[in-house]
Amino acid sequence: MRVMSLVAALLLSAVVQAQSFQISDIRVEGLQRVSAGTVFSALPLRVGDQVTSEDIRMATRSLFQVGYFADVAMGRDGDVLVVKLEERPAINEITIEGNKVIKTEDLMGSLRDSDLFEGQIFQRATLEGISQALEREYIGQGRYGASVDIEVEDLPRNQVKVTVNVNEGKPARIKGINIVGNDVYSEEELLEGFELKSSGWLSWITGDDKYSREKLTGDIETLESFYLDRGYLSFRIDSTQVALSPDKSKIYITLNVSEGEIYKVSEVELAGDLKLPEPLVRRMIMLREGDDFSQILMTNSSEYITQRLGNEGYTFAEVEGIPEKNEEDKTVKVTFFVDPGQRAYVRRINFKGNTKTIDEVLRREMRQMEGGAASNSQIEHSKIRLDRLGFFKEVNVETNEVPGTSDQVDVEYTVEEQPSGSMGLQIGYAEYSGLLLSANIQQNNWFGTGKQVGFSLSNSRFRTAYNFSYNDPYFTKDGVSRGINLYYTKSDFANFGVAGYSTDTYGARLSFGYPISEIERIGFSFEARDLTVKPSASSPREIIRTPVIGEGAPYITQTELEQMREDIAMGRDFPDGYSDNRVTESVLGEPGYLDLYGNEFQDGLVGFNYVKSTLNRGMLATRGTSQRFSIEAAVPGGDLEYYKIQFQGETYKPLTRALTLKLRTNLGFVDSYGDTELPFFEHFYAGGFGSVRGFERNSLGPRSTPAERSYTVPFAWDDANGDGVISDSETSSGYLLCEDQEAFGENYDLDALKCNPGELVTQYGVRQSQLSNRNSRYDAFGGNIQVEAGAEILFPLPFIKDQRMLQSSFFVEAGNVFSTTCSERQRNCYEPDIDRLSASAGFGLTWITGFGPLTFAVARPINENEEDKAEFFQFSLGGSF
Repeated sequence: MRVMSLVAALLLSAVVQAQSFQISDIRVEGLQRVSAGTVFSALPLRVGDQVTSEDIRMATRSLFQVGYFADVAMGRDGDVLVVKLEERPAINEITIEGNKVIKTEDLMGSLRDSDLFEGQIFQRATLEGISQALEREYIGQGRYGASVDIEVEDLPRNQVKVTVNVNEGKPARIKGINIVGNDVYSEEELLEGFELKSSGWLSWITGDDKYSREKLTGDIETLESFYLDRGYLSFRIDSTQVALSPDKSKIYITLNVSEGEIYKVSEVELAGDLKLPEPLVRRMIMLREGDDFSQILMTNSSEYITQRLGNEGYTFAEVEGIPEKNEEDKTVKVTFFVDPGQRAYVRRINFKGNTKTIDEVLRREMRQMEGGAASNSQIEHSKIRLDRLGFFKEVNVETNEVPGTSDQVDVEYTVEEQPSGSMGLQIGYAEYSGLLLSANIQQNNWFGTGKQVGFSLSNSRFRTAYNFSYNDPYFTKDGVSRGINLYYTKSDFANFGVAGYSTDTYGARLSFGYPISEIERIGFSFEARDLTVKPSASSPREIIRTPVIGEGAPYITQTELEQMREDIAMGRDFPDGYSDNRVTESVLGEPGYLDLYGNEFQDGLVGFNYVKSTLNRGMLATRGTSQRFSIEAAVPGGDLEYYKIQFQGETYKPLTRALTLKLRTNLGFVDSYGDTELPFFEHFYAGGFGSVRGFERNSLGPRSTPAERSYTVPFAWDDANGDGVISDSETSSGYLLCEDQEAFGENYDLDALKCNPGELVTQYGVRQSQLSNRNSRYDAFGGNIQVEAGAEILFPLPFIKDQRMLQSSFFVEAGNVFSTTCSERQRNCYEPDIDRLSASAGFGLTWITGFGPLTFAVARPINENEEDKAEFFQFSLGGSF
């Protein structure tokens, strides 16, 4: 039966080829995925056509050319044309393995660009296409040794799985970049602006010796701009050769150039519709007749004019600088053609990406109004104001034409929100405060309203604090802010690197801020405070008189002590009552601050501040300037009478596309204005984060006088047993009054004892000869003058793509705290002296994490005073927002 069927099919084919017939119908067999419509669109035969064997051959060829079929056969069943097809398999899946340098999605994108993707019909030529596409990607990265091995696995339903095994190989390193034909400028000067470099000792970190076709193209453009910016209008690059060593590990790049001559500007003209007064436009042109031509000056001039037209509402203005060379006299005529287009008006301002922050918070920062003429400067300024809020990681703006109109635009701001506070429990550690526990709800963007609300409870080694804060930056529609703060703080400053005392403080503050310009604000604050100071056993004499001796205690004078010695030598007793002296205020020595004014203070504070900021971001700024000047004073009638003046400033200057110079300063002065002394707990301190890194926190500046201990001598003796020997059971002791320091020094060690005539003798806590070697970490006393300054080079960290939450820098910082009221025995206490500024240099990093800011620094002192305490590594994690 099979033989008969085969014979019939052969006869049918022979008949089809031997004689023509008219097609009454077409039947397609064998289709699985390809649609019948695809077949009929490629088939050049139609029902009703009279076909011959030649027509059949042409139709078969046409179907093969589609590329979807592995076999095509045609037959005739009466007047019906039968088309039998065998489809090629489809690619069900493409898998790439072995790639590390180039991401899988990037390689897949390259395959898609070459029309190679899942669902496509598989052909053997497809394998070659995949190999070539991927190898091109690696060659573009300088990996000439990369290879691609492809495996094909058959799957059911006529499908295949393609597995691509990539061997990336090692990148070829640039061993030399040569420029040939340069006479005016040296090769070193020309290569300075190149992104590609020949291999150096830092190349393993920077990777600048890895060849990239895109980087070479950019470097060629940089070279052309270098010459065009200096007037070489005929400069050209004649050829570029990239040579590869036989082992494909080294690359040599050669650029052949012709410098030409410098062209002078012969004339500057304006053409087109200026829309602005010509004198104003000419002031924005940086090229002048007789100057050397400069492409960058021409381009910048065009941008300035375009920007100014944009500020006038001509959003789509185009300004083009057109140079016309005169080869004979080597001059160039520059014409600026101005096409302002139509003035555009803002139809609508839209916001995207603010999933938490409500539109009103963003809209009130807008300086470009809906319905008004579109102004590029106002649109950009609105973007900067959104950046300064500190709610967003990134802000982008686009100006889109409204379809169907020629004079309307929509402005769309796209924001990417970032954490603006914290809720719950924070656990952190800082070297200066130890373990930090903080339970809080602190939100700078409370429920997306832009208000700052905080409830916090924090505890560390030196401080326990309860705080409620509320601030409405738009208390009025004009931008007047109002803040309320209620607080209680208990601090033990001995654990904070400060002379031993603790404070309990509670109070309330009301503050208002008023905008006086787009970048300036003034503020006023009113505060009521209750403060209790508690001395400790280590409190110095500046805080409280030491030792603590109660009035009425007995003492013996230096003269009586000498008489007692004579009596002892003669064997005579000296019974109780030998001395009738009793301690009074007059013999206790100089009082401390708490002795004079007590330890409980209630006062009112008023404050004024002025802030001017052009910073581009609310957190981790990289551009702009910030200045803050503040005055705080205790209100007359309270327990304290002092005023405090502070200035803080910082500025960011771009050096290159990647590097930024940051300069900062911090100055302060505090003093009393009435009959009372300046309270020691309002002193400034220096050293550590936020001050001078590389030194222990609060370790710079004046030290306190070490606390003194009482000194007693026996002054009553009853030789009951008659042995003539003084024993504890036969004596009682009292204090000693100094009368003559020189005579006292003959018998006692003045390096260990203090003898001021008219005062009781005391013992030093530390021998005077040992003071310079004493650990000063726990006896910083601060001063009333603060001077700090720093310079940093901000740079991006390598291998990290998203740098928005990181800021790294090399820094040099200097500063110290000085005092205008140094006591006689205070150590390291000086009036302002530039030679006494402590300085350090090092590396620092700040990273905004979900746990709070992480900061660390490594630094070495470059100038230090005798008692400064250096600290090489410092870090802090999880501080409050």
